Amino acid sequence: MSLHRREYLAQFRIALPILGGQLAQTANGFVDTMMAGRVSAEDLAAVAVGASIWVPLFLFMTGVLTSATPILSRHLGGEAYHRVNPLAQQGLWLGLGLGLLSMLILRSMAPVLHLMDVDEAIRPLVQGYLDALSWGMPGAAVLLALRSYTEAMNHTRPVLLISVAGLLINIPANYILIHGKLGLPALGGVGCGWATSLVMWSMALMMAGYIKRHPVYRPARLTLGQRHWEPSSLAYMLRLGLPVGLSIFFEVSIFAVIALLISRLGPEIVAGHQIALNFTSLIFMLPLSFAIAATVRVGHARGRGDRQGVGVAVRCSLIITAAIGLLAGLALVLTRAWIPHIYTDNGQVIALAAHLLLFAGIYQVSDAIQVSANGCLRGFEDTAWPMMMTLLAYWGVGLPIGYVLGLTDLWVPAMGPAGFWIGLVAGLTSAAIMLALRLRWRLRQPLPAVARRDEDALEQAA
Repeated sequence: MSLHRREYLAQFRIALPILGGQLAQTANGFVDTMMAGRVSAEDLAAVAVGASIWVPLFLFMTGVLTSATPILSRHLGGEAYHRVNPLAQQGLWLGLGLGLLSMLILRSMAPVLHLMDVDEAIRPLVQGYLDALSWGMPGAAVLLALRSYTEAMNHTRPVLLISVAGLLINIPANYILIHGKLGLPALGGVGCGWATSLVMWSMALMMAGYIKRHPVYRPARLTLGQRHWEPSSLAYMLRLGLPVGLSIFFEVSIFAVIALLISRLGPEIVAGHQIALNFTSLIFMLPLSFAIAATVRVGHARGRGDRQGVGVAVRCSLIITAAIGLLAGLALVLTRAWIPHIYTDNGQVIALAAHLLLFAGIYQVSDAIQVSANGCLRGFEDTAWPMMMTLLAYWGVGLPIGYVLGLTDLWVPAMGPAGFWIGLVAGLTSAAIMLALRLRWRLRQPLPAVARRDEDALEQAA
């Protein structure tokens, strides 16, 4: 079997379970929205407002904790198995710290809800939902740290299995807590918060049990039998992960800002924009899953000191994601008239969403390439410059162009939401070009010698 074919198969084996797990986790949000909406509009609104606060915080935490994956992948590729458990433990300590901090933030949101001018009628429901959900954030952080470890081990099957199990727990837990079954009080939308906390801790414990028992982890099993505390390694993980978390925050926040800017244009405009955004967010999980696989494969090859293997991993990742982007773009262009009917029967909303999906189809290739290049760069433990590049692309290129085209007559008559989506095309294309150039530069740099001490390797990676 050729080297390229083996690499393609390896990336598919890693990426497909991750994709399934991401879809299952997305379904949790859908279940919460649907079940809260059946109680009352107020409960639905409270869950929606609460999600707009905790989800960006969760994604930031996710980005920071992905720093463990390339570090562990490099050590596993170099067969430095004795270092895997101590480093994986640093990921756990970092996760617990972030989880506790997130918990405190969510429990202190009352002044923010007031500043956001959230309707007083639902404000207690929102805070109750966030208070309930806050108890699950440390569990979510532990889960994310364990997920980084198992992904680095080239074993992503439990990500899928445990995500599906979490969904199966979430549905009955929501029903019992929302409606007050089994002798419990009816909590309405607040019950969704308690159910999510239960799911987060359940998934963390299931992942811990899987790692403890499955033989695939035997060469470098994560165990707390002997605890390790390494402030320098912990600081390096934070320094590596913080730019990733900020990059995710920049990307999430720009969509939130666009939604706020177009909210003045009317509910039908907002609904059409939201439909196009929601559907393309689902498609984005495909290239994102392969970007995570690329991080692992590049890290393993670097650990082996295998320059050819690094190049093959990068090349295969870019080819896979570019093909996904091309196919997704063509599918969106061809089916954009039918997709909005999944969400609504409002003719005006359908027409606008179909129009915006045309722009979404155009940027699929750029989006796929930028996320793949970013994933490969994480495998090189290169995150600071990519963060600056994505910040410039989204906030320095995409948003200004979108604002001028969408809401002003400076260049052309105001285009409304279409102008913002043209801005997204420009921003994502800029990100793809800059990140691809950074990746090209990285591929030309010498790899650190495999035999170096761990401390030297950390300095080289930094």
